Amino acid sequence: MSRRAALAGMAAMPLIGCRGMAGGLAAPASAVPSPLNSPATPSLNALAIRGGRRFGSAIASTPGFSGAGSIQNPAYTQIVKAECGIVVPENEMKWQAVRPAPDRFDFSRMDQIVAWAQANDLAMRGHTLLWHRPQWFPDWLNTFDFGANPVREAERLLTEHIRAVTDRYRGVITSYDVVNEAIDHDRHDTIETSLSRAMGSPEAVIDLAFHTAREQLPQGQLVYNDYMSWEPQHAKHCDDVLRLLEGFRKRGTPVDALGIQSHIEMFDIDPATGVGPYDEAGWRRFLDEVVGMGYRLLITEFDVKDRALPADIASRDAKVAEFAERYFDVMLDYDAHLDDILAWGMVNKFNWLQGFADAKREDGLEVRGTPYDSSYRATPLRTAIADSLTTY
Repeated sequence: MSRRAALAGMAAMPLIGCRGMAGGLAAPASAVPSPLNSPATPSLNALAIRGGRRFGSAIASTPGFSGAGSIQNPAYTQIVKAECGIVVPENEMKWQAVRPAPDRFDFSRMDQIVAWAQANDLAMRGHTLLWHRPQWFPDWLNTFDFGANPVREAERLLTEHIRAVTDRYRGVITSYDVVNEAIDHDRHDTIETSLSRAMGSPEAVIDLAFHTAREQLPQGQLVYNDYMSWEPQHAKHCDDVLRLLEGFRKRGTPVDALGIQSHIEMFDIDPATGVGPYDEAGWRRFLDEVVGMGYRLLITEFDVKDRALPADIASRDAKVAEFAERYFDVMLDYDAHLDDILAWGMVNKFNWLQGFADAKREDGLEVRGTPYDSSYRATPLRTAIADSLTTY
């Protein structure tokens, strides 16, 4: 039983929000009034802080550079400043952005976000020091000539990169997704890259990344970040991640936390629940094993894929909110282990899912998976997140 269910059984008053007196989902309008100008409505970050964590979002430096809303968009930044206590760059820290050549760094876009965040009293996370997939390496790294001593040259490139980034943002960023998405789910093993071929194995690369980050950030939070989720089709992915985490512990790799991206998805509908199929028992077993190994948890990239839901906005938004609230109720049952919660964008039209082939709707309509709609109005999803944060 979740803590919400236990509290509901003991409470004399019903929960306030998108769940009604009987525990079912109320039928909300397509959007609820914006809480931004209402002092009586706590921000999502204020609610998160009550539980000892922060709420935040991805953000971009310039329009079009990534899917997230930009610091140059006043309507978007109004929402971020009102709702968030922490932000993360969507693409501006990745190798393609900061290292256009092996002998050159370009921090201009990332610096813009840092300056904006500091001016607005927002903390920052780092994403990512190494996205361990060839398709997200810069072209020069995929074709790099590692020379007569490939191990030493690969080690130099990787440690030089991590030191350059962490030195530049020392004292500003203390939590990093050190490695992102390192598993090949066809092979059920770690991904081979130009770096891993030079160094002898993917594990050698990943371990060096974490050890270098620890040297740089003795008190920092070092995170392995991946997209496993609670839907049944993710079960093997969860198993792969557990093996990777077990390997870290056996080898003494300094990993502090698992970043759970939480791009939760409704590609089908479960007739029993009316929302997307999910395996709560299996997901809890996974989380139990993760925290049992001593890892902290973060929700790093939350949004909702609504492909199986009807076109009608009111009913679609209601189901998105219900599915998300079910998910947050499970995750917040692990509140003793759960740190910050970040959405991967706050406004629908700037969310990466609009351009992601696997998430696009067959009817061509916009994916409605973020807390605010494309008119910058709060949606029932925002209420669902607030309800869960309030309960826990």
